[in-house]
Amino acid sequence: MEILMFSAFIIVLLVLLATGLPVAISLGIVGAIFGVTMISPGMLDQLSLIAFSQSSSFVFIIAPLFILMSEVISNSRIGTQLFQSTQLLLGRLPGSLGMGAVLTSTGFAAVCGSSPITAATIGKIAIPEMKKLGYSQKLALGATAAGGTLGILIPPSIALVLYGIITETSIGDLFIAGIIPGILIAFLLCLTIFVLVLKNPSLAPKINKKVGLRVKLRSLVPVFPILILALIVMGSIYFGIATPTESAAFGAVGAIIIVWVMKQLSFKSMSTILSNTINTTGMFFLLVIGGVFASFILTRLGIPQGLANLVLGLDIPGWAVILIINIFLIILGMFLDPMSVLVVVIPMFFPTVVELGYDPVWFGIMVTINAEIGAITPPVGLNLFVLKSVIPDVKMSEVISGSLIFIVPLVVSLVMVVLFPELALYLPSIIK
Repeated sequence: MEILMFSAFIIVLLVLLATGLPVAISLGIVGAIFGVTMISPGMLDQLSLIAFSQSSSFVFIIAPLFILMSEVISNSRIGTQLFQSTQLLLGRLPGSLGMGAVLTSTGFAAVCGSSPITAATIGKIAIPEMKKLGYSQKLALGATAAGGTLGILIPPSIALVLYGIITETSIGDLFIAGIIPGILIAFLLCLTIFVLVLKNPSLAPKINKKVGLRVKLRSLVPVFPILILALIVMGSIYFGIATPTESAAFGAVGAIIIVWVMKQLSFKSMSTILSNTINTTGMFFLLVIGGVFASFILTRLGIPQGLANLVLGLDIPGWAVILIINIFLIILGMFLDPMSVLVVVIPMFFPTVVELGYDPVWFGIMVTINAEIGAITPPVGLNLFVLKSVIPDVKMSEVISGSLIFIVPLVVSLVMVVLFPELALYLPSIIK
């Protein structure tokens, strides 16, 4: 019976999404339909209660604060300065600008937390520079799109905040757990670029210009404030000085001070920053409310528990269940944006995964890496559309074909995290 209800829930949700309704609204409508028809009309009262309790939660303050920090950083020239520094440091390595785009995205993600914002900000800077120096347009687009995905894994990540709120998992543990997998993915993306250029040097003409050590070190000066900000945000959590919410406040205030001191903040830009923060926060709140309400209805119907009992009753090992979940996530990621994937999937699979004895923090990192893969997987890879919008003179087919090869290192990193959970759990275990 639970399988039939689960299938019906998914079908109705997909039909609503096909009409163009936002995911948050679709989840709320599906939850309302199933609550009223299968439980009681009184279930609609729960929607208002859930909306109030979630939006008034102290933990929820972390979201708009990190979003504000992200908007402040993305509206400054910090992304440009990061790219210039990595470009000089990598020097004459094969594919240095492509690797620079990935490393810049990694550094930017440490003070951003959003995949599309990271891809858009670094894309506007790195892609024109690579094209000017004769890089393959496909390589430039692919490297930047893939690097941008790190925005939702490298802490502070808005996606991990969402996961933590829905599953009531420690956001601090999730942030710390994302560090090693994030560095691993950055390394594998750079390695992919290096190998591609070694095999086909025409993809990235060699840069023969020599740069002295003093110039390289000088280029790092504008980057130091951002490194310090990232260390303050994560270090305060790591050493127990501040809660994730308090560290988000430090990050938001610190970002504003840094950008103001660097004379990159004006009244007009601050108005844009606050407007974007409000819009993004509103979308985030709606996603959480819709997801939690749908999760509440599913739980009242016994669907997650039924699925968990069904899976536990099957004569298959736990790794096979995880494999099935990963395949489902990758397919779903082809049609939904990363945040929506988290909201739709977590209520369905989280109880089963916990029943099987898997760590909730590890599962959060695994789901987020799947969301990263979905961000560059056609037909609805969010980062692909973001890059097309910020670089309008390229064809969508070029963005897609350039990004496909970078799905490989992302999948390899996913397999490594699944096979070696310590990659995600080692740092949180040290803190505990």
